[in-house]
Amino acid sequence: MKLATLIATALLVAEGSYAAQLTDILEKTGKEVDAERALQYVHRLWETDRWFTFPKFQETAKTLQEVMTSLGLEEVQVLGAPADGVAQIGYWTMPLAWDAKSARLEIVDPDVLPQELRVLADYERIPSSLCMWSGPTPPQGITAEVIEAGKRADAQDWKGKFVLTRENAANLKWQLAQKGAVGGINAFTENPSLKEGRQWVNAWGDRGWGFTKDNAPLPCFSISPRESEHLRSLLATGRTVRVKAVVDSRYYSAAYPYVTGILKGTGEEEVLVLGHTSEQGAQDNATGVAAMLEALGALNRAILAGNLPRPRRSIRMLAMGEMYGSMHYIATHPERMKRTVAALCLDTPAAPYEQAGTEYTFHLNPHAAASFADAFILKVAATYYGNRRSWRSGEYVTGTDTYLSDPMIGIPTVWPYSGTGVHTHHNSADTPDTVDARSLRDLTLLSAAYLYYLAAAGPNDAAWLAELALTRGQEQILNAATPVLDGVSAADAQRLAPLLQDGRERIGYARDRARQAVRSAAKLAPGAEPSWIADLEKTLEHSARLQTQRLVLKQAGSELTRDLSMGWHMEVSLICRSR
Repeated sequence: MKLATLIATALLVAEGSYAAQLTDILEKTGKEVDAERALQYVHRLWETDRWFTFPKFQETAKTLQEVMTSLGLEEVQVLGAPADGVAQIGYWTMPLAWDAKSARLEIVDPDVLPQELRVLADYERIPSSLCMWSGPTPPQGITAEVIEAGKRADAQDWKGKFVLTRENAANLKWQLAQKGAVGGINAFTENPSLKEGRQWVNAWGDRGWGFTKDNAPLPCFSISPRESEHLRSLLATGRTVRVKAVVDSRYYSAAYPYVTGILKGTGEEEVLVLGHTSEQGAQDNATGVAAMLEALGALNRAILAGNLPRPRRSIRMLAMGEMYGSMHYIATHPERMKRTVAALCLDTPAAPYEQAGTEYTFHLNPHAAASFADAFILKVAATYYGNRRSWRSGEYVTGTDTYLSDPMIGIPTVWPYSGTGVHTHHNSADTPDTVDARSLRDLTLLSAAYLYYLAAAGPNDAAWLAELALTRGQEQILNAATPVLDGVSAADAQRLAPLLQDGRERIGYARDRARQAVRSAAKLAPGAEPSWIADLEKTLEHSARLQTQRLVLKQAGSELTRDLSMGWHMEVSLICRSR
């Protein structure tokens, strides 16, 4: 048997062995996962976080501490980032802590309206009626005229008025403060078809997201599309419309709580799963945190039952305020971060199977941080789903805690995300009854398999993960060449040279990113550089060279075709002239 055949056979055997190992993890963990229990976690977390005040965040943290401890996780801690409005973590200023007891907005003029049409917002009935970090009013409230923000806000007098906004009121906060408005009324919503839904306004800083110590303490409400239509119809009559606002809220210095704990491994390294608390929605993000709880609980039960061995690395859970909490954790645990080999971000819904857009997209690392984790999460998804449900891969996107993959931090991080079907992002309609137990089970098992395999991975597993990265890299090299090859045939002589140069650069870029992903797997095999890295890099170089040769051959063929065509046209021209 030829050497090439022997090598190919060995690779197929290895692939089958490691793929079977992944399937085994899914099967054994699946026996321990209870989607209904995970749904109960969703309800418990949502019941406190939906009020989105710092005392309620503390209650959520206490609940998490109790549940994580009951699941057998170790070193469970409630930590806290400063919430004083002045402390800086990285380049971010931490927000002030905030609490709200009650808030109400009602129309007082014209006074001919029935009572049910007067009340525009009531925090105690629908928490999202009040914007997060809304300022307080005097105990007797504030009564003021309502004006709708126009396209030329600079030409309007907002002083002493409540301003009704068509865009998110948070975007206009600085103008509201600058122009002397007494407060804002948010009529913006991401989904106007939810007539009773209210957009959760979670940003109220004068220069960004959170409210800091020198910001203007303006009251702010969020009303539904039905109520905004009603309010605008009154304004359209030309009559003065006045509202009364009463807000019992306060700013103070405290802690922004977050919780961490580990499923203990045998070594010092860790794999991290993180998702954010401290938001008003069930899909965003009680589902992500509930999936973490159920995944680690299921893994621990399988380990204690002897069905899975204790992994080499600990699996750490981090549940925190989005961005603010994770940045504080990273900044205060630098040595632990150095020992973290990979991460999974669970900021995602678990929405109904039957609705469009609810399948999972697995967002990968940025190109600057190409990793074995990219190919591996896609392998996990393909193994788990088979042909049962569609899924896809996606490019890196910002906006959540996936920034851990930035090379300055250096932790490869992937992010499964789905839509909610009926769009309820940051809306009061994001409630636990919209969570699908089947999607929640999927999310839990996918997470458990990804986390456990990487926690348990040894040198041989690292080689297999590098092979996965190699295969994906070869596909990317081919994909880089294909559009250029398609364009060569149609290119004229002037466009051909730059097109081919672009193709060579694209192939080289794909090769280099794939090489980076292959090499990254070596972090799971500490010690001297594994011999397989050089072999796989040679394979990538060979793949890139083959695609470059295809470009050269395509160029030669195109030039030959063009020369023949030109010769034919010249011959025809000469015949015509001779006649």
